[in-house]
Amino acid sequence: MADGEGMRNFSLGRVCVAAACFSMAMAAGGAGAQTPGGTQPGAGTQRTLDKATVDLSNPGTGKPVAERPTSTPYTGDLSIFDYPDRDKKLQIDRVMDILGIEKGKNVADIGAGSGWFTVLAARRVGPTGAVLAEDINPLAIEYIGKRISKENLSNVRTVLGTPDDPGLPPGSVNAVLMLKVYHEIAHPVPTMKILQRALRPGAKVGIIDRNGNGANHGVSEAILVKEMGAAGYKLTGKYDFTKADGEDYFLIFQTR
Repeated sequence: MADGEGMRNFSLGRVCVAAACFSMAMAAGGAGAQTPGGTQPGAGTQRTLDKATVDLSNPGTGKPVAERPTSTPYTGDLSIFDYPDRDKKLQIDRVMDILGIEKGKNVADIGAGSGWFTVLAARRVGPTGAVLAEDINPLAIEYIGKRISKENLSNVRTVLGTPDDPGLPPGSVNAVLMLKVYHEIAHPVPTMKILQRALRPGAKVGIIDRNGNGANHGVSEAILVKEMGAAGYKLTGKYDFTKADGEDYFLIFQTR
């Protein structure tokens, strides 16, 4: 089955709208699905983690713990992410080449925000591929929904995640991009472990971020690599071309 073909075969399970909760189950063959979580921006409510993951992150308490300071997720004007020449400054075509994003592939845009990268990836993978645009902010999901409708992109599915679980269907993606969002994850190790479920064999996880202390909308590259290692990933690529000042870094991970 082609990567994009499975993504279009969704089977309805539960859909989360206001107080009524639903979710989408994947069809056979690794099909993608929309999996809303229903968490409001900044809310403390989080999707229940697997017991094993929780125990590893904070034995004996049943709650994951923050291992370092993190930044508050952005909830402001989403249009600021669509500034002129952003694609050239980030060299986003080169980013997609490195991640293996091509026609027929399935891609996850984690922390999709305005859907800026979602749209570019959707055009790259074409009608036989698909993009899952995930965000924990319901307003961002609504914004992206209107955007993809206006741009007539039928190969995009929005996913409302939670702070500790992006909510992607199992075995649904060939590549993931986290663009300036990793530093906002409060519990990175258990969250990235959960993300593994959505990865197909050989899938690449790309993370673009900037060096910082966690609370200033950046995180040390060394700390990020350590956390990803603890979550079961290996570093397979390292680049510094995404910003001229050298503060940003672009790292590629795959599961061990």
